[in-house]
Amino acid sequence: MITVENLDIAFGSGRGRVHAVRQVSFKVARGESFGLVGESGSGKSTVLRAIAGLTPGWRGAMAVDGVALGQKRARDFHRRLQMVFQDPYGSLHPRHTVNDILKEPLIIHKVDDIEFRVLKALDEVGLGAGYRFRFPHQLSGGQRQRIAIARALILDPEVILLDEPTSALDVSVQAEILNLLAQLRRERNLTYIMVSHDLAIVAHLCGRIAVMNRGAFVEEMSGDQLRAGTPEHGYTRQLLLASKGYDRAAIDQFVEFD
Repeated sequence: MITVENLDIAFGSGRGRVHAVRQVSFKVARGESFGLVGESGSGKSTVLRAIAGLTPGWRGAMAVDGVALGQKRARDFHRRLQMVFQDPYGSLHPRHTVNDILKEPLIIHKVDDIEFRVLKALDEVGLGAGYRFRFPHQLSGGQRQRIAIARALILDPEVILLDEPTSALDVSVQAEILNLLAQLRRERNLTYIMVSHDLAIVAHLCGRIAVMNRGAFVEEMSGDQLRAGTPEHGYTRQLLLASKGYDRAAIDQFVEFD
Protein backbone atom coordinates (compact mmCIF):
# COMPACT_ATOMS: atom_id res chain seq x y z
CA MET A 1 0.00 0.00 0.00
CA ILE A 2 2.87 2.38 0.83
CA THR A 3 6.33 2.35 -0.71
CA VAL A 4 9.15 4.67 0.33
CA GLU A 5 12.52 4.40 -1.43
CA ASN A 6 15.69 6.33 -0.58
CA LEU A 7 13.81 9.17 1.07
CA ASP A 8 16.23 12.00 1.82
CA ILE A 9 15.30 15.30 3.49
CA ALA A 10 17.47 18.23 4.50
CA PHE A 11 16.60 21.65 5.89
CA GLY A 12 18.58 24.88 5.59
CA SER A 13 21.93 25.41 3.92
CA GLY A 14 25.59 25.93 4.73
CA ARG A 15 26.56 25.50 8.36
CA GLY A 16 22.90 25.57 9.38
CA ARG A 17 21.97 22.63 7.14
CA VAL A 18 20.26 19.76 8.97
CA HIS A 19 20.15 16.35 7.29
CA ALA A 20 16.89 15.18 8.89
CA VAL A 21 16.23 11.95 6.93
CA ARG A 22 18.92 9.83 5.31
CA GLN A 23 18.11 7.30 2.57
CA VAL A 24 15.09 5.74 4.30
CA SER A 25 13.30 2.87 2.53
CA PHE A 26 10.38 0.68 3.60
CA LYS A 27 7.12 -0.86 2.43
CA VAL A 28 3.79 -1.23 4.23
CA ALA A 29 1.23 -3.79 3.06
CA ARG A 30 -2.48 -3.00 2.78
CA GLY A 31 -4.12 -3.38 6.20
CA GLU A 32 -0.78 -3.46 8.02
CA SER A 33 0.26 -1.27 10.95
CA PHE A 34 3.89 -0.12 10.71
CA GLY A 35 5.71 1.74 13.48
CA LEU A 36 8.54 4.26 13.46
CA VAL A 37 10.31 4.76 16.79
CA GLY A 38 13.29 6.79 17.94
CA GLU A 39 14.39 9.67 20.11
CA SER A 40 13.12 13.21 19.58
CA GLY A 41 14.86 14.62 16.51
CA SER A 42 15.52 11.22 14.94
CA GLY A 43 13.51 12.11 11.82
CA LYS A 44 10.47 9.90 12.31
CA SER A 45 7.84 12.67 12.21
CA THR A 46 9.60 14.23 9.21
CA VAL A 47 9.11 10.96 7.30
CA LEU A 48 5.41 10.99 8.18
CA ARG A 49 4.96 14.60 7.13
CA ALA A 50 6.72 13.96 3.82
CA ILE A 51 4.30 11.11 3.04
CA ALA A 52 1.37 13.38 3.93
CA GLY A 53 2.66 16.12 1.62
CA LEU A 54 3.46 18.55 4.45
CA THR A 55 7.23 18.58 3.95
CA PRO A 56 8.39 19.86 0.54
CA GLY A 57 11.82 19.48 -1.02
CA TRP A 58 12.31 15.78 -0.32
CA ARG A 59 14.27 13.49 -2.62
CA GLY A 60 13.69 9.84 -3.42
CA ALA A 61 10.48 8.06 -4.38
CA MET A 62 7.17 7.45 -2.63
CA ALA A 63 3.96 5.76 -3.75
CA VAL A 64 0.54 4.98 -2.27
CA ASP A 65 -1.26 1.98 -3.76
CA GLY A 66 1.12 2.04 -6.72
CA VAL A 67 0.52 5.71 -7.52
CA ALA A 68 3.75 7.76 -7.40
CA LEU A 69 3.69 10.85 -5.18
CA GLY A 70 5.06 14.17 -6.31
CA GLN A 71 5.93 17.27 -4.33
CA LYS A 72 2.34 18.52 -4.68
CA ARG A 73 -0.69 16.33 -4.02
CA ALA A 74 -4.06 16.28 -5.77
CA ARG A 75 -7.18 16.76 -3.67
CA ASP A 76 -8.16 13.13 -4.15
CA PHE A 77 -4.94 12.03 -2.42
CA HIS A 78 -6.22 13.50 0.84
CA ARG A 79 -9.41 11.47 0.62
CA ARG A 80 -7.30 8.31 0.58
CA LEU A 81 -4.76 9.36 3.22
CA GLN A 82 -5.36 11.28 6.43
CA MET A 83 -3.27 12.19 9.47
CA VAL A 84 -3.88 12.34 13.22
CA PHE A 85 -1.56 14.79 14.97
CA GLN A 86 0.14 14.61 18.33
CA ASP A 87 -1.58 17.42 20.17
CA PRO A 88 -5.39 17.23 20.38
CA TYR A 89 -5.34 20.67 22.05
CA GLY A 90 -3.67 22.30 19.05
CA SER A 91 -5.10 20.35 16.11
CA LEU A 92 -8.75 21.38 16.67
CA HIS A 93 -9.94 24.93 15.99
CA PRO A 94 -10.87 26.40 19.39
CA ARG A 95 -13.76 28.48 18.00
CA HIS A 96 -15.35 25.71 15.95
CA THR A 97 -17.83 23.24 17.34
CA VAL A 98 -17.30 19.51 16.84
CA ASN A 99 -19.96 19.71 14.14
CA ASP A 100 -18.00 22.41 12.27
CA ILE A 101 -14.73 20.48 12.64
CA LEU A 102 -16.20 17.28 11.19
CA LYS A 103 -18.16 19.04 8.43
CA GLU A 104 -15.17 20.96 7.09
CA PRO A 105 -13.40 18.09 5.22
CA LEU A 106 -16.75 16.97 3.77
CA ILE A 107 -17.43 20.47 2.43
CA ILE A 108 -13.89 20.81 1.02
CA HIS A 109 -14.20 17.48 -0.82
CA LYS A 110 -17.83 18.10 -1.82
CA VAL A 111 -19.13 14.96 -0.13
CA ASP A 112 -22.89 14.42 0.25
CA ASP A 113 -24.79 13.06 3.27
CA ILE A 114 -23.00 15.39 5.68
CA GLU A 115 -25.50 14.87 8.52
CA PHE A 116 -25.28 11.09 8.29
CA ARG A 117 -21.48 11.05 8.05
CA VAL A 118 -20.98 13.36 11.05
CA LEU A 119 -23.22 11.23 13.27
CA LYS A 120 -21.62 8.01 12.03
CA ALA A 121 -18.11 9.32 12.70
CA LEU A 122 -19.03 10.31 16.26
CA ASP A 123 -20.53 6.88 16.91
CA GLU A 124 -17.46 5.13 15.52
CA VAL A 125 -15.16 6.86 17.99
CA GLY A 126 -17.45 6.19 20.94
CA LEU A 127 -18.82 9.69 21.56
CA GLY A 128 -22.29 9.97 20.00
CA ALA A 129 -24.52 12.85 18.93
CA GLY A 130 -24.44 14.52 22.35
CA TYR A 131 -20.94 15.87 21.61
CA ARG A 132 -21.83 17.34 18.24
CA PHE A 133 -22.25 20.98 19.24
CA ARG A 134 -19.59 21.19 21.95
CA PHE A 135 -16.43 23.26 21.61
CA PRO A 136 -12.96 21.73 22.09
CA HIS A 137 -12.52 23.45 25.49
CA GLN A 138 -15.59 21.54 26.70
CA LEU A 139 -13.90 18.19 26.00
CA SER A 140 -11.24 16.20 27.81
CA GLY A 141 -7.92 15.41 26.12
CA GLY A 142 -9.05 11.90 25.22
CA GLN A 143 -12.34 13.17 23.80
CA ARG A 144 -10.50 15.75 21.70
CA GLN A 145 -8.26 13.05 20.26
CA ARG A 146 -11.35 10.96 19.47
CA ILE A 147 -12.70 13.96 17.53
CA ALA A 148 -9.37 14.24 15.67
CA ILE A 149 -9.62 10.54 14.78
CA ALA A 150 -13.25 11.01 13.66
CA ARG A 151 -12.17 13.91 11.43
CA ALA A 152 -9.51 11.69 9.83
CA LEU A 153 -12.02 8.86 9.28
CA ILE A 154 -14.91 10.90 7.94
CA LEU A 155 -13.65 10.84 4.32
CA ASP A 156 -13.29 7.02 4.41
CA PRO A 157 -9.51 6.99 3.81
CA GLU A 158 -7.46 3.86 3.29
CA VAL A 159 -4.31 5.10 5.05
CA ILE A 160 -4.00 6.84 8.42
CA LEU A 161 -0.75 8.45 9.56
CA LEU A 162 -0.48 8.67 13.35
CA ASP A 163 2.02 11.17 14.75
CA GLU A 164 2.43 10.37 18.47
CA PRO A 165 -1.39 10.19 18.87
CA THR A 166 -1.33 9.36 22.60
CA SER A 167 1.73 11.20 23.94
CA ALA A 168 -0.27 14.22 25.16
CA LEU A 169 -2.77 12.03 27.04
CA ASP A 170 -2.90 10.49 30.51
CA VAL A 171 -1.73 6.89 30.72
CA SER A 172 -5.24 5.58 31.46
CA VAL A 173 -6.62 7.39 28.39
CA GLN A 174 -3.75 6.20 26.16
CA ALA A 175 -4.96 2.59 26.40
CA GLU A 176 -8.49 3.59 25.38
CA ILE A 177 -7.25 5.45 22.29
CA LEU A 178 -4.90 2.61 21.29
CA ASN A 179 -7.71 0.06 21.60
CA LEU A 180 -9.98 2.32 19.53
CA LEU A 181 -7.33 2.63 16.80
CA ALA A 182 -6.79 -1.15 16.74
CA GLN A 183 -10.54 -1.75 16.47
CA LEU A 184 -10.96 0.76 13.64
CA ARG A 185 -8.09 -0.78 11.68
CA ARG A 186 -9.66 -4.23 11.91
CA GLU A 187 -13.16 -3.03 10.98
CA ARG A 188 -12.06 -0.80 8.07
CA ASN A 189 -8.93 -2.69 6.94
CA LEU A 190 -6.97 0.54 7.36
CA THR A 191 -3.24 0.86 6.78
CA TYR A 192 -1.40 2.66 9.59
CA ILE A 193 2.01 4.25 9.96
CA MET A 194 2.50 5.23 13.57
CA VAL A 195 5.28 7.40 14.96
CA SER A 196 6.17 7.27 18.64
CA HIS A 197 9.07 7.50 21.06
CA ASP A 198 7.26 5.00 23.34
CA LEU A 199 8.26 1.44 22.44
CA ALA A 200 5.47 -0.16 24.47
CA ILE A 201 2.78 1.80 22.62
CA VAL A 202 4.20 0.93 19.20
CA ALA A 203 4.54 -2.75 20.15
CA HIS A 204 0.86 -2.77 21.15
CA LEU A 205 -0.40 -1.50 17.80
CA CYS A 206 2.21 -2.39 15.17
CA GLY A 207 3.21 -5.69 13.61
CA ARG A 208 6.49 -4.33 12.24
CA ILE A 209 8.65 -1.58 13.66
CA ALA A 210 11.59 0.43 12.30
CA VAL A 211 13.99 2.14 14.69
CA MET A 212 15.44 5.50 13.63
CA ASN A 213 18.53 7.33 14.84
CA ARG A 214 19.86 10.59 13.37
CA GLY A 215 17.63 10.33 10.32
CA ALA A 216 18.45 6.75 9.33
CA PHE A 217 17.00 3.29 9.96
CA VAL A 218 19.20 1.28 12.31
CA GLU A 219 16.97 -1.78 12.63
CA GLU A 220 13.64 -3.26 11.59
CA MET A 221 11.93 -5.88 13.72
CA SER A 222 8.58 -7.47 14.52
CA GLY A 223 6.30 -6.41 17.33
CA ASP A 224 6.85 -9.83 18.93
CA GLN A 225 10.60 -9.26 18.90
CA LEU A 226 10.19 -5.87 20.56
CA ARG A 227 7.81 -7.22 23.20
CA ALA A 228 10.27 -10.02 23.94
CA GLY A 229 13.03 -7.44 24.42
CA THR A 230 15.37 -9.06 21.89
CA PRO A 231 16.47 -6.33 19.45
CA GLU A 232 19.74 -6.88 17.57
CA HIS A 233 21.18 -3.35 17.36
CA GLY A 234 22.88 -1.73 20.33
CA TYR A 235 21.00 1.54 19.85
CA THR A 236 17.65 -0.26 20.02
CA ARG A 237 18.69 -2.12 23.16
CA GLN A 238 19.70 1.19 24.71
CA LEU A 239 16.38 2.79 23.67
CA LEU A 240 14.48 -0.16 25.16
CA LEU A 241 16.37 0.17 28.43
CA ALA A 242 15.69 3.90 28.59
CA SER A 243 11.95 3.31 28.04
CA LYS A 244 11.74 1.29 31.28
CA GLY A 245 12.39 4.37 33.42
CA TYR A 246 15.23 6.41 34.84
CA ASP A 247 18.24 4.37 35.95
CA ARG A 248 21.35 6.48 36.68
CA ALA A 249 23.72 3.51 36.56
CA ALA A 250 22.37 2.38 33.18
CA ILE A 251 22.37 5.90 31.71
CA ASP A 252 26.01 6.41 32.69
CA GLN A 253 26.86 3.50 30.38
CA PHE A 254 24.93 4.85 27.38
CA VAL A 255 26.97 5.64 24.26
CA GLU A 256 26.41 7.80 21.18
CA PHE A 257 25.54 5.96 17.96
CA ASP A 258 26.42 7.52 14.59
